[in-house]
Amino acid sequence: MANRLEREPSPYLRQHASNPVDWYPWGEEAFARARAEDKPLLLSVGYSACHWCHVMAHESFEDEAIARLMNEGFINVKVDREERPDVDQLYQGVVQLMGQGGGWPLTVFLTPDLVPFFGGTYFPPKDRYGRPGFPKVLRALSEAWATNRGELLSQAREFREGLGELALHGLDAAPAALKPEDIVSMGLSLLERMDGVNGGFGGAPKFPNPMNVALVLRAWRREPGQDALKQAVLLTLEKMARGGVYDQLGGGFHRYSVDERWAVPHFEKMLYDNAQLLHLYAEAQQVEPRPLWRKVVEETAEYVRREMTDARGGFYATQDADTEGEEGRFFVWLPEQVREVLPPELAELALRHFRVTALGNFEHGRTVLESAVSVESLAEELQRPVEEVASGLSEARRRLFEARERRVKPGRDDKILAGWNGLMIRGLAFAGRVFDRADWVESARKAADFVLAELWDGQRLSRSYQEGQARIPGFVEDYGDLAAGLTALYQATFEPRYLEAAEALVRTAETLFWDEERGAYLTAPRTQGDLVVATYATFDNAFPSGASTLTEAQVALAALTSNKQYLELPERYVSRMGEQLRKNPMGYGHLALAADALVDGAPSVTFAGTREAVEPLLAVSRTVYAPTFGFTWKAPEAPVPPSMRETFLGREPVGGRAAAYLCRNFACEPPLTEAGALAKRLG
Repeated sequence: MANRLEREPSPYLRQHASNPVDWYPWGEEAFARARAEDKPLLLSVGYSACHWCHVMAHESFEDEAIARLMNEGFINVKVDREERPDVDQLYQGVVQLMGQGGGWPLTVFLTPDLVPFFGGTYFPPKDRYGRPGFPKVLRALSEAWATNRGELLSQAREFREGLGELALHGLDAAPAALKPEDIVSMGLSLLERMDGVNGGFGGAPKFPNPMNVALVLRAWRREPGQDALKQAVLLTLEKMARGGVYDQLGGGFHRYSVDERWAVPHFEKMLYDNAQLLHLYAEAQQVEPRPLWRKVVEETAEYVRREMTDARGGFYATQDADTEGEEGRFFVWLPEQVREVLPPELAELALRHFRVTALGNFEHGRTVLESAVSVESLAEELQRPVEEVASGLSEARRRLFEARERRVKPGRDDKILAGWNGLMIRGLAFAGRVFDRADWVESARKAADFVLAELWDGQRLSRSYQEGQARIPGFVEDYGDLAAGLTALYQATFEPRYLEAAEALVRTAETLFWDEERGAYLTAPRTQGDLVVATYATFDNAFPSGASTLTEAQVALAALTSNKQYLELPERYVSRMGEQLRKNPMGYGHLALAADALVDGAPSVTFAGTREAVEPLLAVSRTVYAPTFGFTWKAPEAPVPPSMRETFLGREPVGGRAAAYLCRNFACEPPLTEAGALAKRLG
């Protein structure tokens, strides 16, 4: 029999609809029953693409005996962390306070008034991996609730205090304004943590960390003499692009690598990773153009279009790690499978290039494809022309991809999240500018139009859209991510409506989330009443904090509209977090990117002239690495939006020639009419 989760739109919750566990979604119905029956709550948090969430579900939640223990002793609540990042953020603090690393599945036990008293992540069905078996945990806590509740309530009080302190971490430091040299120091600090052989940060497991890689590049921009900064970034991007963490056949990046050299990934694909990496590889094209960067961006954009885009233009959230109950099954190959698909000559090329061997690099002798042997090396080894080998590999990839398409595909979570769509709008719009791809900009435009039509009513933003329904009040990350995406989309289209929507989102976000006393942003609207401790959006994790993207959007709006008021909260917030930024740039990478534009004086370039006349100047804005700048252009005779009057005031062509007005700190230099001069000033 299906439980209550059958009625939920979330694919993750529906994955548990046939469990024998008497699951509730997060909400008052579950809380009221816990109070009425005087039972603790068992909170389980995960997401649909999470491999270990599937493992615990199969091992424990589908087991009749374990489900009976859960149902008898607890009121069981399932949460999709992608729908409720605030609940996840709050209760991840429990395992942090217990001295463990956080992660998913998250398993936390709460009093009926939602205060935690014990927690962990994955629990096996029997004692193993140094973890107690889940039945043992359930029996012990159920018995303690019945016979030793005072101790559990004492633990709950300690956890509540600890969560309150954790929520305010970093907000008690004295304000400290950032200087340009601090950006360089942060980049050099990150460089010390980078792997000089394989790129990226640290050892296994290794995550892409695109915002921190981007910060190293920002430091190089300010100190180009520190060439090691740039080289570490380019090494990282090349190693990722050639490794198994990148889908060598279908494009797009998996979530992370389980080894230090990017060979074997954890196979889930997340919209937010690919959004940030699209942006980062497009920046690399501006810094040092390479065919590899173009290939990665083209294939990733095509992957998003093919697999992750709704018919109306919105972007889906995730693709699963598992297929047919096995992790990575869709993506891996045996040598005989390659030979079945390809004629002998192409098979030999593919086996060597992708390093597919009888031993494999994954479970059961299977291989995750890597671009392990370069075309040039293969050509030399086989004594064949480079062009011939490249053509053969291209045909082999095409045939292998078509064969893989006939396999059972990984599951897909088709909810459309406002914030994550904002990140992909930002990535596609910027990549579309850099590579002059109108089709990518159009994809970003369609997504923006969909989100603004279905999730934004002009007053409030909803977080999630699924099955024709907008759900859940938006969090600060939704407002910040979407506003940042819309400012990027404006710069790709020069359509004022996107800038006006970004302004409205920012104004609403400042009202809903800014805490004047703390000088920081709340994660959830202050009117939300189901969190026992208010949480703040500070840290940048796998995806940016909403406070960081909101700061990015505010600084961009200041640059694009010439309105100094947009800098008031960024200056206060970046100053509030200044000490943390300097001490721990790894934890605040995206905020540092926003701060870089702030300390650069919110610079902008305004183009004046017909589109045809300004095109050489626009081309410079697409090809020169100038990440802190905002770019505006007004079509001649087009009406000027009220918010942009100051930006366009007095900005006219010079002597009949198109001109570019470069401004910083709301003061402008003499106009430039030569593309070469503009490139020099931007660079």
